[in-house]
Parts: sequence; structure tokens; C-alpha cells
Amino acid sequence: MRNLKSKIQNPKLSVPSLDKLIERLGVTFVDQRLLRSALAHSSFLHEHPAQALELANNERLEFLGDAIINYIAATLVFDRYPERGEGELTVLRAALINTSALAGFARSFDLGAYIRLSKGDDASKGRERDALLADTFEALVAAIYLDLGFPVARAFVVPLFEQELARIESDGLPLDYKSRLQQRIQAERSITPRYHTISVSGPEHRREFIIEVLAGEERLGAGQGASKQAAAQAAAQAALEQLDKCRLRVAD
Repeated sequence: MRNLKSKIQNPKLSVPSLDKLIERLGVTFVDQRLLRSALAHSSFLHEHPAQALELANNERLEFLGDAIINYIAATLVFDRYPERGEGELTVLRAALINTSALAGFARSFDLGAYIRLSKGDDASKGRERDALLADTFEALVAAIYLDLGFPVARAFVVPLFEQELARIESDGLPLDYKSRLQQRIQAERSITPRYHTISVSGPEHRREFIIEVLAGEERLGAGQGASKQAAAQAAAQAALEQLDKCRLRVAD
């Protein structure tokens, strides 16, 4: 933590006022530079290299925030649902930490309005993209953790997870993409999809996996992600979308 903070010494940054955001977050930062770092997208820092020297690395914050959020989600569903097995707990955790859910949390604080982007990303409505909002939310959680500690970070995240769990309990437990694809392929073809890792790239702390899903010898789709599980889910989602497109073409 000390090493990360030591890289951000200059407090004189030209940034919009964060007072309204801080009020919405309900978190009082000791070091607001960590918050500013969480809101500074890498594309902005590439355009403003001088500020890159003054701010913590946003992508490193995302990495840490992802781990913290995963841990909070896992322990929350583990404690809350003692009667449920590993499979259901995995689906519940995935429902709390998927890109759509995290982007929704970001939108609840209007986080997009405070993200600093490159001119190109801003013009292409980058601040409205789910992936960017989810990454920024992860970086925000890391900033809270680094500045104020794990109990404060957990107290910030858990009410959001509780609201999402209440919605899930009301609407029913969602099926993840892999489960949906397996049910569909087994029903339509009486076989089970299998997953194959095509490639693994990137540094050890930021791996990128590409995985394909097959039904027999037919390639149904491929996806990428920061873990094998995420890449497999993306591959299953791509396969479901392709199967739907094929069904529509046949219907026409």
C-alpha cells in the first residue's frame, strides 16, 4: 500500500469536483488521489503522460478490486446460503460479480460522469459501456480498500450485493451461459459441449485466455477472459447467440 501511494505525490491535478460523487458514495477518503486514480482510464493517461506519473495505475487498481469483490461475493453467498452446494453458490457469485451487475452498481452512483477518458473514447460514448463501468467500479473498490481498509470496502460493497441478491431471490436463480448451453445442446443433440483452451497470453498478473466450445467436432463459438472460467462463459454466450441466429435464418 505504501509503495502505491508513494507514486502519487502531486495533489495539484486539474479534475472536476468530486464532492457530489463522494456524497453519493458515502465514503470519506483520506487520500482523494486514490479516488482520482480509480477514475482515470488508461486511455486518458496515455494522452496525458504527465498525470500518469502523479496517479496510481488504474489497471492495477482494477486487478486488486476484482480480487476483493470476488472474495466479498464468495464469502457473502457462502454464509448466507449454508444449504446450497458449490454449483449454486458459483452461479450466485457469478450473478453478483458479472460485468452487467458491476456496471449497474457503477450507474447507481453515476460513476460514468466522473471517469476521465481519452477524447476518442469519450466521443464514442465509452463512459456508457458496461465493461468500462465495471472496471472502474473494481478500481473504486480497490481505492476504498487502500485508503480506508477492508472493513470499509466490504461495508460499501455488501449493501449493493444484498440488493442484487434480493432481486435474484424474487426473480429466481439465473442460469449461467455454460449451464444454458449445456441444457440446450443436450436437449437438441444428446451430447455435452466441451471446452478447449486455444491460447493463454499476457503477464502472470493479467492473463488473457481464449477458449472455444465444441459440440462433437463442430465449433460453436469462442470467447476470451481474464480467467478460464470467464473465457468459457464468454464462449458459451457466443455459442448461444450463434445458435439463435441460425434458428432465425431457418425460420425465415
